Amino acid sequence: MKRWKSWKRFSLFAVLGILLSALLGCSGTPSGQSADGRQEIEFWTMQLQPDFTDYFNTLIAEFESDNPDLAVRWVDVPWSDMQSKILTAVSAGTAPDVVNLNPDFALQLAGRNAWLDLNEQVPAEVQQQYLSKIWQANSLNGQSFALPWYLATSITISNTAILDEAGITTPPSTFEELAAAAAQIRERTGKYAFFVSFVPEDSAEVLQSFVKMGVQLVDEQGQAAFNTPAGLAAFDYWVTLYKDGLLPREALTQGHRRAIELYQSGEVALLSTGPQFLSTIATNAPAIAATSIATPQITGTTGAKNVAVMNLVVPRSTDSPEAAVKFALYVTNDANQLAFAKEANVLPSTIAALEDEYFTQIADDAAPADQARVVSASQMGEAEVLLPPLEDIKVLQKIVYENLQAAMLDQKTVEQAIADAEQAWNQR
Repeated sequence: MKRWKSWKRFSLFAVLGILLSALLGCSGTPSGQSADGRQEIEFWTMQLQPDFTDYFNTLIAEFESDNPDLAVRWVDVPWSDMQSKILTAVSAGTAPDVVNLNPDFALQLAGRNAWLDLNEQVPAEVQQQYLSKIWQANSLNGQSFALPWYLATSITISNTAILDEAGITTPPSTFEELAAAAAQIRERTGKYAFFVSFVPEDSAEVLQSFVKMGVQLVDEQGQAAFNTPAGLAAFDYWVTLYKDGLLPREALTQGHRRAIELYQSGEVALLSTGPQFLSTIATNAPAIAATSIATPQITGTTGAKNVAVMNLVVPRSTDSPEAAVKFALYVTNDANQLAFAKEANVLPSTIAALEDEYFTQIADDAAPADQARVVSASQMGEAEVLLPPLEDIKVLQKIVYENLQAAMLDQKTVEQAIADAEQAWNQR
């Protein structure tokens, strides 16, 4: 489907929010009341129309049928408008009752006490229905500020023809195995194992790899915490791969799109991307697709795998906290999460929904997209939001990438590069 051709698009939901206060109260009815006198719940989502209009209209109708005293007003907002609008609405006290946000931006406003503490609203046994690491991603100072909703994660697509030619029987699953495979593939085939971008404004894949390798990026005060033995090892890992000729030279100048081009042309063996991309490969490069399989994310010593999360928050200023929480729990319950996951080709955040056979069982001759869905779902036990919720996380990425590049080009030693990155971040 159009919206979910690539889960890469999912990461663009880093800026989220709500409608301008000017849109509120347009019906002329009292705030919090529908035209027919029912208690109204204002529900805002992010760019889910028109692809999922029918789904949400049906969900809302079923909720209202079960709760005849409640009405839901659904408003969908373009993601590009979100950040400024949530700030405006929260500051003005005009936020809706239930809002779709991602944990990074929601956390920034949680620090301002903008959201209800759901530990006080949601029983412990209900909290335990969600994946524990995903629930924890929505916590601050012991308070839970959001209900987890839908998830997206990347996988590794592996070209078995290149691996076979290089004498590799099992695709690499760790960075250590990846380095060994990169040398073997380059020596025996003349091709590359993979492409990863060091362009500061592009993919965060390398920065995420640091966390997978056990590196803490910042401390509790937001100061650099990566100038450690683990951080030095992570810097050295990427610099060594580049200097040894195991990464394409254009890794310093081109973004993730180049990785896709190289994979589809059969020049690299591995591609980190969303599960749906297997269908795109089948269209663009059927010969490559015929030898491609879905395998888990490459990870490090921590075993962690990255996941992107969308959730629902209830503003503290709501006039209808009980009704708002009731609706948010309805949207994110097992049955509705499973239904939306099938509709939108995403992953649910509840344990029971993930255990459904849709995510655990496939036929031996299943289509590649179905295989990828099962692989991505199988990662959720280790999946977590890897990057810290920093408003200027892209600044940190730029600093780290620029110093990695300097070391790769022999303009700095690895030790000098990591020290300079530490100083640049702390003095920004």
